[in-house]
Amino acid sequence: MEPLANRIRPLSLDEYIGQKHLVGVGKPLRLAIEQGHIFSFILWGTPGTGKTTLARIYANAINADLFELSAVSAGKEDIRKIIKEPNLEKRPRVLFLDEIHRFNKAQQDFLLPFVESGELVLIGATTENPSFEVIPALLSRLRVFVLQEFSEDEMKEIIDRSGQNLDAEAKEWLIAMANGDARQALTMIENTERLYGAVSIETMKNTLQSKFLRYDKQGEEHYNVVSAFIKSMRASQPDAAMYYLARMIEAGEDPKFIARRMVIFASEDIGLAVPTALVVANAVFRAVETIGLPEAGINLAHGVAYLANCKKDRSSYEAFGAAMQDAKRHGNLPVPLKLRNAPTKMMKEIGYGEGYEKYTKDDFLPAKLKGKKYLKNND
Repeated sequence: MEPLANRIRPLSLDEYIGQKHLVGVGKPLRLAIEQGHIFSFILWGTPGTGKTTLARIYANAINADLFELSAVSAGKEDIRKIIKEPNLEKRPRVLFLDEIHRFNKAQQDFLLPFVESGELVLIGATTENPSFEVIPALLSRLRVFVLQEFSEDEMKEIIDRSGQNLDAEAKEWLIAMANGDARQALTMIENTERLYGAVSIETMKNTLQSKFLRYDKQGEEHYNVVSAFIKSMRASQPDAAMYYLARMIEAGEDPKFIARRMVIFASEDIGLAVPTALVVANAVFRAVETIGLPEAGINLAHGVAYLANCKKDRSSYEAFGAAMQDAKRHGNLPVPLKLRNAPTKMMKEIGYGEGYEKYTKDDFLPAKLKGKKYLKNND
């Protein structure tokens, strides 16, 4: 009855797929594992990108006693038990704390001295930005590694390891469904085989519609509901948005996850149409942090109703995206001389700052981009 994802989980870096920027030759995590370097770190990435696997490979490499906890259900007493565990062989104690962002400030404060003293080697796993979710004192003692979603080729390799001989079309469908989440792909294969005995596009589609794949914070339905929630607000349909909000709350979704998406939505989709939407969204996020469930559901509902009814304008979001493309495409284009700072006499002599006027219609873009318009309708 062991899940398929566990049965084929890599035991060493030689078997590991993906994250070449971390575990490729000469890369930081590979060097740490090969050299037995003992330190605490955080693995930040979307679900199903190999965080647990990397933690286990690392703990094994440094010959450590590995303790695995989920911050959803663990507390201070669980930490105390690990610290009190006899350690006659003086091996490192590695605590793998999944969903570390679910530990509150008091719990993180409690954990801090054990990490600081080296009594615990902490490996945190999170799908959320550690800068927002981990207290500064603890974060300063951790290195953060960012995991990337698996590429299409990497997903194909993982699917092949399942032992299922899927044709190219079935693989493409499964990869699109899983959206870079290896565990999601393997769970789909496993559930389909159990229900239908054979894995094909047809049987996988049937499995996707079945009651066996219910909402969970790392499953397909999670992403479907979040997507429906955002799209309902975007379409100015507050009733639909309220329903999907209720679905997420009822399923046990982290309210800060919902509030954070609302803050993003306020700038991405409402933007300049109602600039104060960002103020409201931030106020909702702060209220959720302060109050917590169940009452915070009222704050979320208030914010959802407001954001859904706002006029929409994606121009600032699209302008930023276009500017980012040019920044990547053209690299470090020379800043016009008149815009450059001139703190020294020599810089002034060669023209730095010359001709600059505070209030002017002159184009301040680099010469190669003169006349380029990122923000539409902003003449």
